Amino acid sequence: MSWSKLKQQLEGFLCPALNGRVEYRAPGYRYLPDKSGICYISVDKKNVLNMSDKTNSIRWYQTELEIKNDPDIRIPVSKDDIEAARQAAKGPVPEDRLIVMARSRKISEHAKELLSAQAALSKSNFIVVANKFLTTPIEESLESNDMVLNILALVDRRVGKKRILGMAEKIGLKHPVVRYFYELRRGAL
Repeated sequence: MSWSKLKQQLEGFLCPALNGRVEYRAPGYRYLPDKSGICYISVDKKNVLNMSDKTNSIRWYQTELEIKNDPDIRIPVSKDDIEAARQAAKGPVPEDRLIVMARSRKISEHAKELLSAQAALSKSNFIVVANKFLTTPIEESLESNDMVLNILALVDRRVGKKRILGMAEKIGLKHPVVRYFYELRRGAL
């Protein structure tokens, strides 16, 4: 499917309050056919999510520190996580220290997922994900781990006010860009 047709279909699914505010852009350069190109989602004419931009890659450690220092992100720790930390410690460790170790391990895993999601963004990947979005149910897109699918689903007109307000807790664990689009959509209700 051509980019213009795909863009037209995606913008046809935008909720009425965000129509004209959210745009999908992918400038093409005909003299560089081997380049994947750039693609970005803009809100009010400002680029919010750049794909295949060399400046947007965040180092894993920086991402981990941002997660640790962000009071809005709550990483739940289960008994299985604590037990895995106990097994990894190979010795007697106080219970409160095990909880800290388990939380730290989960934060590191979450940071790695965020980094891999950011590193995988490019125009060709966006086109693949956008086509997947158009062919899958909206529920799958909302619950997916793919941040682009989450963004496309959050600005979709098929997602109603009740569902948007009911997913506030789940959004806390998502990528900051997904949280941005969630707040944008919530403000447009």
